[in-house]
Amino acid sequence: MLGLVAIGIAIAAIVLVLAYPNLPSLEVLTDYRPKIPLRIYTADGFLIGEFGEERRAVVGFNEVPDVMKHAILSAEDDRFYQHGGIDYAGIVRAAATNFIGGGKRQGASTITQQVARNFFLTGEKTYTRKLYEALLSFKIESNLTKDQIFELYINQIFLGQRAYGFAAAAQIYFGKPLKDISIAEAAMLAGLPKAPSAYNPIVNPKRAKIRQQYVLRRMHELRYINDAQYEAALKEPLVVKRELSDYPVHAEFVAEMARQIAAERFPEDVYSRGMKVYTTLIKAEQEAAYLSLRKGVMDYDRRHGYRGAESFVDLKDVKSDQDEAIDEILQEISDAGDLLPGLVLAADPKQLKVYRKGGELLTLTGDAIKFAAKMLDDKAPPNKRLRRGAIVRLQKDDKGTWQISQLPEVESAFVAVSPQDGSIRALVGGFDFNRNKFNHATQAWRQPGSSFKPFIYSASLEKGYSPNSVIADEPIIIPASQTGSQAWEPHNYDGKYEGPMKMRTALAKSKNMVSIRILQSIGTQYAQDYASRFGFDAEKHPPYLTMALGAGSVTPWQMVTAYSVFANGGYRINPYVVREIRDEKNQVLAKAAEVQAGDESIRAIDPRNAFMMDAMLRDVTVYGTAAKASVALKRQDLAGKTGTTNEYVDAWFCGYQMTVVGCAWVGFDQPKKLGNSETGGVAALPIWIGYMSRALKDVPVQTPSAPEGLIAVGEGRERSYIYAENAKEKSEEETDSTPLPKPDLSSPPSD
Repeated sequence: MLGLVAIGIAIAAIVLVLAYPNLPSLEVLTDYRPKIPLRIYTADGFLIGEFGEERRAVVGFNEVPDVMKHAILSAEDDRFYQHGGIDYAGIVRAAATNFIGGGKRQGASTITQQVARNFFLTGEKTYTRKLYEALLSFKIESNLTKDQIFELYINQIFLGQRAYGFAAAAQIYFGKPLKDISIAEAAMLAGLPKAPSAYNPIVNPKRAKIRQQYVLRRMHELRYINDAQYEAALKEPLVVKRELSDYPVHAEFVAEMARQIAAERFPEDVYSRGMKVYTTLIKAEQEAAYLSLRKGVMDYDRRHGYRGAESFVDLKDVKSDQDEAIDEILQEISDAGDLLPGLVLAADPKQLKVYRKGGELLTLTGDAIKFAAKMLDDKAPPNKRLRRGAIVRLQKDDKGTWQISQLPEVESAFVAVSPQDGSIRALVGGFDFNRNKFNHATQAWRQPGSSFKPFIYSASLEKGYSPNSVIADEPIIIPASQTGSQAWEPHNYDGKYEGPMKMRTALAKSKNMVSIRILQSIGTQYAQDYASRFGFDAEKHPPYLTMALGAGSVTPWQMVTAYSVFANGGYRINPYVVREIRDEKNQVLAKAAEVQAGDESIRAIDPRNAFMMDAMLRDVTVYGTAAKASVALKRQDLAGKTGTTNEYVDAWFCGYQMTVVGCAWVGFDQPKKLGNSETGGVAALPIWIGYMSRALKDVPVQTPSAPEGLIAVGEGRERSYIYAENAKEKSEEETDSTPLPKPDLSSPPSD
């Protein structure tokens, strides 16, 4: 026996002598550099997105709350501070438990062994790997302190949902920093390392709860928590985040734009180096834009009625209203912001019994189902009627009451920019990024309709027209000999004609006939070239008379750029969304080159032109097609223009106050009619107003001062201006009171 023992000791010594020198260096532990994802922030420091294989937030040992440390020790290695890397008592205890219970029920890996495994070894279950794991554990224990080992474990361990480390897991599962978690939440997180998939509270909430209860029991047995804390933790309801894209700010489209910019600039290690990208977004304004766009789209959707069930599922295997299968069905259906999926369990014309994703059983009656009433009738189409097995959407109203809603089919975009330097203050590229990642703000080429008219008017001012020039609002026919195909008979959107009127009035009322006559007078080629000063692509605006009605193609990004020229006195700024990129040490790697309005190198139009256009565009918001803007916001320094394309396919409103320019668009991805009366003032303007109510909250009313080189004409509301070099030698009284003749379209009219 002694000989056998001696031989065993000798073999172990030989193995140790041969294997120990071949163990990997611990430099990866002593110089710990984990893969940290690319993170995107607003200008005021709020996280809006992160990209990388591993979602990780590194924390120091002293930053970890005691409740988290105690939960981990209770779940994984309660003798961590007593053993030297291998817990022999734990091995004996686990062996006894497994022998009595039959099979492998309990393991005995220490935290040190798990660190060795996670950093250096694979997950294969072989004696060789076990041997190296043990040897590495001894080496780690001899070179690092217990707290250092524990810190590595806390930051490196995989916890499901791409979360590495407990700090990342606290944010992902509970939406809060690690320092703020409760005892119950700490126990839930501490239960994950054993089997991140099996005990994932999002995927397997019931199994996760069982595991959490075990950890709490161990914490109680080890006296980390007292009786009262234990009972309270068992009863505490856990609110688990179910959407991974839930950041403090809804700015998914901007986060993706910033990711692309960073990846193009630093392609090598952009997703693991821990870079930080700071955008130009302002959190409060971005949230206002997001909420306003969502409200505008949902209001439009409700105006056009309920379309019926989103889809249907087979419930033959569902045995009760609390069956686990219901959760599994709904788990496959993603949320869309505050539009949550629900499963209809019973339906009749008076009430709906719906199981909401997240575990709540609702009974909806009265106003809650009024929107969907026609789809509760037996005469409703079978493939849309609400019945058992129907998938519906639920949304809380202003009073916090659940009601039937639906995913809208229409899309929208909104973008706001500072006209002084081009920084994007808010951008929403669509109704829901997770459903449709196409960025309508930057990628959707659509007809601008009447929102393009200001650029035709601006061109006319350079040709001798003025805001008080009189143009005929009368029907016009362009013969086939001029069009080259068939005669063109355009009309005003409301079908009404008011005869001769001033240009400023025609713009405020969006008179198509006046715009066409102006364009015919100044020349289509000139107008096409002039529009390019605002950032438009000339080839997308063919030099035909239809240009006067906005028949070309633009993006909301281009439109907000163009309207900035009027807002800042004639300068063309270049919008940008990324202010700077920093590395993991917070050193600046790249920074945007800012050019301010006032730099004459970026002047696009004459300052006098910009001033007169500003005055005309303010008329639009005071008594024109966007008059409800001034009423809603209670200020007289707003300017802008509505836009509605032929057959109500696109609805626009682009407008500004001197400090901020915003543009809203509404339409379908596959262009089709929005509906009668769905003009820019009805569908798009409310989105702009919703944003501006926040952006202009503390901004004083202000209007630009007249630049040199202008002569005032008229008084009061009729006051206008003309270029000094175009002025006639007549008094202001004559100019204001003498009736002007119908203009000859072959030359600029007189004033």
